[in-house]
Amino acid sequence: MCLPQPRTVPHPHHQKQRAQQIARLAVRSLHAELVLYPKPGLVSLRDNGSHDDMDAACFMRSLFSLRHYFRDIANAGANDAGFHVLKQLGMTAEKRMLTASRGINTHRGAIFAVGMLSAAVGYCISHGQALNAANLRLAIASQWGLALLAHSTPADAQDLSNGLQAARQYAASGAREEAALGFPSVFELALPRLEQSLREGRSLYQAQVDSFFTLMAHISDTNLYHRGGVAGITYARDAAQQFMEQGGTAHPQWLSMAENCHQQFIARSLSPGGTADLLAATCFVHCCIKEFSATGNHE
Repeated sequence: MCLPQPRTVPHPHHQKQRAQQIARLAVRSLHAELVLYPKPGLVSLRDNGSHDDMDAACFMRSLFSLRHYFRDIANAGANDAGFHVLKQLGMTAEKRMLTASRGINTHRGAIFAVGMLSAAVGYCISHGQALNAANLRLAIASQWGLALLAHSTPADAQDLSNGLQAARQYAASGAREEAALGFPSVFELALPRLEQSLREGRSLYQAQVDSFFTLMAHISDTNLYHRGGVAGITYARDAAQQFMEQGGTAHPQWLSMAENCHQQFIARSLSPGGTADLLAATCFVHCCIKEFSATGNHE
């Protein structure tokens, strides 16, 4: 049984600074996901991927609208807020996103995933805990685990998002289940892959590409189910697995391989949006651990 951790109350000014710092890293991570190319089927600065309803400018408006949300949810986590508070902040953020994007779902999954992780970062820092993968996962489980588990199985079938509808139809896991389990795809797959690629001497850009394909090869991306059904996600997983088995970005021709995969996804109208959300979450965790380990968690 996880007992509540004693809280070291920081100076209000310092806590506000930390929350703003977390928010900057969250927005930066969403931007890193947007500009990464190639990401098969997804919007980037180069093209709109498989989408005719959104572009990079739409994503930029959306992520800019979320900067105060990440600050507020980090503060809420630092103040031991319950899940109902975090959920309300997320719902408000989603409304802002839809206003900024003119009704397009650009960041719903990221609002949930990066939002929960922002709260966990705020919690760890305010409790004087070292910011690492184990403590972040423990914070999520101990503070909001039971509520997340209940949240992952909505009772009402009405007004479900496309992702939730696909999750029900194909018994796939989505963002809610991922959070309830402590983001295993981030902490057990994508983050280790990113760190390994960096250790092997590849750039952060290449490491992010490797993480993206690693995620796509393993997760049950409900966006892929929604667009392509079982055949679509099977194709996507096989393509990602093949890319990584050939060495990922260590392969001399990796860029042309990834660009060809991108074109094949466009031809099939496939878009791994869930993978993109988890990549942003992975970038966020990586940046937070690096930044707060270097500067210290508290004043």
